[in-house]
Amino acid sequence: MKQRRMRGWLLMLMLVLVGLPLLQAGHIIGGVMSYECLGNNRYEFTLRVYRDCNCTMCAQLDASAEIGIYRCSSAGNCEGQSQAQPYGTVSVPLASQSSIEEPDYPCLIPPDVCGQEGIYRFTLDLPVSSSSYFVAYQRCCRNVTIDNLINPDAAGATFMIELTPAAQLVCNSSPSFGTYPPIIICNNAPLVYDHSAIDPDGDMLVYEFCAPLLGGGPDLDPLYYNTCGGASPIPACPPPYNTVTFQAPNYTSTSPMGGNPTITIDPMTGVITGTPQFEGQFVVGVCVSEYRNGLLLSKVFRDFQFNVASCDPTVVADIEEDVQISDQEFVVNSCGDYTIDFVNQSFQQAYIDNFSWVFDVGNGEMATFNEWSPSITFPGVGTYEGYLYLNENTDCGDTARIFVNIYPSIEADFSFAYDTCVAGPVSFTDLSQTGSCCLTDWDWDFGDGQGSGLQNPDHLYQFPGDIPITLTVQDTNDCVASSTQLLNYYPVPALIVIAPSEELACQPAEIFFNNLSSPIDTTYTIVWDFGDGQFGSDISPFHTYEDPGIYTVSVDITSPLGCQTDTTFNNLVTVLPSPVAGFTYAPDQPSNLFPEVQFTDASQGAIAWNWDFGVSPGSQFPSPLFVFPDTGLYLVTQVVSHPSGCTDTVQMIIDVIPEIRYYLPNAFTPNGDGTNDTFRGKGFLEGAREFQFRIWNRWGEPMFETNDPLAAWNGRKNNVGQEAPPGVYLVVVTFKDPRGKPVEMKGYATLIR
Repeated sequence: MKQRRMRGWLLMLMLVLVGLPLLQAGHIIGGVMSYECLGNNRYEFTLRVYRDCNCTMCAQLDASAEIGIYRCSSAGNCEGQSQAQPYGTVSVPLASQSSIEEPDYPCLIPPDVCGQEGIYRFTLDLPVSSSSYFVAYQRCCRNVTIDNLINPDAAGATFMIELTPAAQLVCNSSPSFGTYPPIIICNNAPLVYDHSAIDPDGDMLVYEFCAPLLGGGPDLDPLYYNTCGGASPIPACPPPYNTVTFQAPNYTSTSPMGGNPTITIDPMTGVITGTPQFEGQFVVGVCVSEYRNGLLLSKVFRDFQFNVASCDPTVVADIEEDVQISDQEFVVNSCGDYTIDFVNQSFQQAYIDNFSWVFDVGNGEMATFNEWSPSITFPGVGTYEGYLYLNENTDCGDTARIFVNIYPSIEADFSFAYDTCVAGPVSFTDLSQTGSCCLTDWDWDFGDGQGSGLQNPDHLYQFPGDIPITLTVQDTNDCVASSTQLLNYYPVPALIVIAPSEELACQPAEIFFNNLSSPIDTTYTIVWDFGDGQFGSDISPFHTYEDPGIYTVSVDITSPLGCQTDTTFNNLVTVLPSPVAGFTYAPDQPSNLFPEVQFTDASQGAIAWNWDFGVSPGSQFPSPLFVFPDTGLYLVTQVVSHPSGCTDTVQMIIDVIPEIRYYLPNAFTPNGDGTNDTFRGKGFLEGAREFQFRIWNRWGEPMFETNDPLAAWNGRKNNVGQEAPPGVYLVVVTFKDPRGKPVEMKGYATLIR
């Protein structure tokens, strides 16, 4: 088995490399064979093979149909004969290839499908025999997408004809079919297809659904490709032939498309009728038996594929309606207007050849209108019935039934009343009218985001302005009308309210006067008197009182219409005196060497002090002494209190610097007496970085260098060479202080011996 598979894959690989098509199989959707007697024992055979040309990686129609001919003594059973020993063979070239036309559905758009028909014709000289001749062609395989067969992609097909002894004796010609069944039929749509055949001899034909014949198999192995189990038997194998296996019980040879009731074929006329109930692809076999004087002459086997799909309707009658009762029934309502402008929304307009509107316009008189969207005037209040006809009396027509209700007119109206100068509720009065029984609904839009469903509501506005008011009313006929009016609402507040109601604050006091009065906006003239000689005009102003005291505040409001109101708030604001914080300190520049700082109070009007030095502890003395624990920046805060309870605060930043003190001596005596024997700088270098100490003689020769602040020169070169002669030597010291500032010091060292 492994060697067989390997040979198959090697052959397929070779075909790919040389650019030949792969040995694909799935493509068959049907076929049929028939014959015509030409006389003198000569017959012309016609083989029609149908393929799907929309499938992926499918085989093409064979360039040559390999025909097998067998002569059998018993009907349909060629005992002792095999594919290797046929009566005869013939290789028939493809005569023609054409597309199968799609059916014309004037009102439906079927899905995209593609089918092709290949025709092979050949003649045979067959002497009269007491046995039947079986002429056959076999090919695998059928479409994998077929729904009613088991393993359709492994099921091949046999298209054959039996030339019986009775047919030979009378030079009979078999029935033949002229057209391929519709390549697409629509699900849930009635099917009527005339599948009748033509018999040139006028014999009686009997039709039935039957099982299509199997032939060949799915084997693509080159060793078996042309055998009876291969995809393309050469030649076709002898009978008997098995039949395809249906997906029973849902599908059978006599009920190939399932459903209840099933699709049927009339045995006398060959007409196939019924309504498909399932979408999919279905193999259908039809056998037509030919009788003459009660004697069976021949039986033609034809199978084909029905593609059942959901088809979209193209012509649908539709209008713009108020109510849709059903798919084809609509209601149009008009309130007080006797003329209706109908909007035709029918589709697809490209398939609509003619249309008309027919209405009963009163007194039983029917009027016809031929505009696409007509305007129709009705005689008065009432209900009228009409129709929109599309493609009338054709298979591609549709009709819409239309009910028109002409109701009495309805009119929305209202009035309002309010005090134009003093704010208060606005009273609205409904003045709407209807010709029907009565009004049923009121919908008020007060223009400020609020509304009401009462007939005569009151409403209090919080803000002034030119406010649009809309009333929408509805009556018992569901007729609706609206009315909008402009309300010029600019009264002054009935009561002036501000916050705070009283204020106690320390000097200087910034007060926010929040005007809570309603209704007011920026179109109003507002005058504030703050009681300290200052005035304001904002709706809600800020004001700063600089001096202590008790202040009376008043406000005057004038509306755009000239209405005026004012209020005085006696002793509203009390401003208490406040101290003035302040201090000095010494020394001016504290350092790590002098961290003790004396703070001196310079405040005014204070009776209590609270100091925060940026580090614990604080102090409550007027002029405290404080020792800072480290270098750095400190925020020092002084808070002082007045006898009124008011406070004041002042802050200063104190910089305690890291101080370095360093100096160079001017002479040394390296004589070994233990006194002044070496030379180095002296001082305080804590926190210094990148220290460098260098000495040169008078000729620029380096004598000593070190990065250690504690290292000293002993008078010898690099402290290990010969003694340097007495004289003056240049000294340079560089480093960076704790805050990174570069420092350079130059001096002279006098060496004395």
